[in-house]
Amino acid sequence: MDKHLFEYLLRLGDSTLILSQRLSAWCGHGPVLEEDLALTNTALDLLGQARMWLTLAGEVEGAGRDEDQLAYLRDVHEFRNCLLVEQPNGDYGATMARQFLFDTWHYFLLQGLVQSSDERVAAVAAKAIKEVTYHVRRAGDLVVRLGDGTEESHRRMQNAIDAAWRYTGELFVDDEVDLDVAGRGIGVALSGLRAPWLEHVTEVLQEATLEVPEEAQAFMPLLRGGRQGRHSEELGYVLAEMQYLQRAYPGASW
Repeated sequence: MDKHLFEYLLRLGDSTLILSQRLSAWCGHGPVLEEDLALTNTALDLLGQARMWLTLAGEVEGAGRDEDQLAYLRDVHEFRNCLLVEQPNGDYGATMARQFLFDTWHYFLLQGLVQSSDERVAAVAAKAIKEVTYHVRRAGDLVVRLGDGTEESHRRMQNAIDAAWRYTGELFVDDEVDLDVAGRGIGVALSGLRAPWLEHVTEVLQEATLEVPEEAQAFMPLLRGGRQGRHSEELGYVLAEMQYLQRAYPGASW
């Protein structure tokens, strides 16, 4: 088994899976019907991407585990998603801040993965980037609308950006898995995504009359570990809900 590639694919699949689960909680609770539908569609896009990454991870592992087993039969410490996506939805501003910061990073990551030397990885990335291109544009538009809206929406959006920003540091920190996979031309070095991410995020925040958090200068790698299996307590609540049926009725099928 290619252990590093397996870990890398879990990171891709787990981040999209957990964010999809978070967004699904908004179904039927969106502020307006259009947003309710848009969030649900985004969640479905991410779920589809998670299925492709986890299916490929199962194939690379070669232990007979499929996408369902990887999603429903692993415990918290076995998940490899980034910390940002497991954070609570909060109000709508908090959800969109998290979405915008992740989507922008996700887009530049996929842009690199489209050029992967592994045809399977490149194929999944090519399909996913079409969806994520829309996600980035939509999330950015909403950040602008809320940031440059009323005094209340501006305050909430700034607070949301400040809170979510603390979890973005690990998105740009390479470890041995990233460096090995990137060195073989399969993956992308995360450190190289920092400049384009920050440029785009800064441009959108300025249009939204919002301030880039001061930590941007040091790029705060303060809160990290999710990609190595060290999570906040929030992930436990997500998995308790997501895995409930499989845990309650082991092996059940439709």
